[in-house]
Amino acid sequence: MSHAIVWFRRDLRLADQPALHAACSAHERVLPLYIHAPHEDGDWPPGRASDWWLHHSLAALQADLRTCQATLHVRQGDSLAILQQLLAQTGATAVYWNRLYEPAAVARDGMIERALREQGVEVHGCNASLWREPWQVETRQQGAYRVFTPFWRSLRTQIDAVAPLDPPTRLAGLGADGSLPLEALGLLPAVRWDGGLHDSWRPGEQGAREQLEIFADDALADYAHARDLPARHGTSRLSPHLHFGEVSPRQIHRHLAERAAASDARRRPDLEPYLRELGWREFAHHLLFHFPATPDANFHAGFDRFPWAAENSAWLERWQHGRTGLPLVDAGMRELRHTGWMHNRVRMVVASFLCKNLRQHWRHGARWFWDTLVDADLANNTLGWQWVAGSGADAAPYFRVFNPVSQAQAFDPDGRYLRRWLPELAEVPAAVLHEPWKDPACLRRSGYPAPMVDLLATRHAALEAYRAMRGP
Repeated sequence: MSHAIVWFRRDLRLADQPALHAACSAHERVLPLYIHAPHEDGDWPPGRASDWWLHHSLAALQADLRTCQATLHVRQGDSLAILQQLLAQTGATAVYWNRLYEPAAVARDGMIERALREQGVEVHGCNASLWREPWQVETRQQGAYRVFTPFWRSLRTQIDAVAPLDPPTRLAGLGADGSLPLEALGLLPAVRWDGGLHDSWRPGEQGAREQLEIFADDALADYAHARDLPARHGTSRLSPHLHFGEVSPRQIHRHLAERAAASDARRRPDLEPYLRELGWREFAHHLLFHFPATPDANFHAGFDRFPWAAENSAWLERWQHGRTGLPLVDAGMRELRHTGWMHNRVRMVVASFLCKNLRQHWRHGARWFWDTLVDADLANNTLGWQWVAGSGADAAPYFRVFNPVSQAQAFDPDGRYLRRWLPELAEVPAAVLHEPWKDPACLRRSGYPAPMVDLLATRHAALEAYRAMRGP
């Protein structure tokens, strides 16, 4: 009777789970295993919001496995040593996992694969999180893409709404000693600050399915327009579920395609705008895999000469806590602190304000988002911040400075989003809500701060800095 270990990482689901499916197809008994090893993530161990999500996602996976008469074995420590111990203890002859693409994970997994193969252990890596592996989408010169549109044009021809893998109905699980309770991993905060996260999310595979249904029911048909309106639930809000592997792009694609096919032809939703957004996620992983230094280094080396302002801890703190005096920036930062998430358009606005109006290095913002986002993903986080800063692949030009006032007027004209996250401005008249400093008496009554910088002056300073970087 052959035994195998299925090493769960950020693939915390049972449906469309290639490693689990392959192991169950080839072996009589399997040991589902999770190893907590944040020290193996290099310079980017998970932040506090990610830890919170991980705890609850693992709890959901444990419950789902129990319905299949199996148990999730939980350990903490060095991954290779733990795998070797469990191989010896269970007599397993193979290890299955789904691949990760972050630089530290690629190096770690390569080392483990070589060590296990030298010991005669079978190692099987699968793709559970992307439509196509980063090395499977190439330019005509067989290189990496640097621009999204040709990348998407190539990727789009390689994907279709194929049927995902079914979940197992029953697992012949392996027993092993030494499993830890989830609480031993220390993922939840000792001082509870996570009430807003509890109110906003349901981590786990079932939560992902529910969120996908909500999106298909309520937002998909109007996605191209509604995705820009922060007061509406016009986006899928599937990003944390995708990051933790509670749902796959293939599952999403198939489900939306089936829903679209079953709808009235005259009202059939156009899937392409949303699929294109999933394509940006694939592009981010493509870039990170091929350019692994970019979480800390400018993609375009010319930005190494950019004259960033000196780090200003007081400015950074006001930005982090939503006290800049710019309503859309502050609403977004408070949404982030409360829910662990922020609407994508608002993410661009708050990032532009930090990098351009305050001229603080994009790495400060990337680190803050990494700690506070439940969907903190190294590939997406890096692409997003370098895109706004102008230093990344296919980035917005540096001279594109998002104006928080005009952005709020365009995409939150009635102020619903602002009033929700800025209660001190809830009763401010609509005529001054987007620019409350124009009514000093109203500003004094509300207790809301005046703008910390002048938008026009700091925009001009940013553009002068950009011209200085480029030289004569």
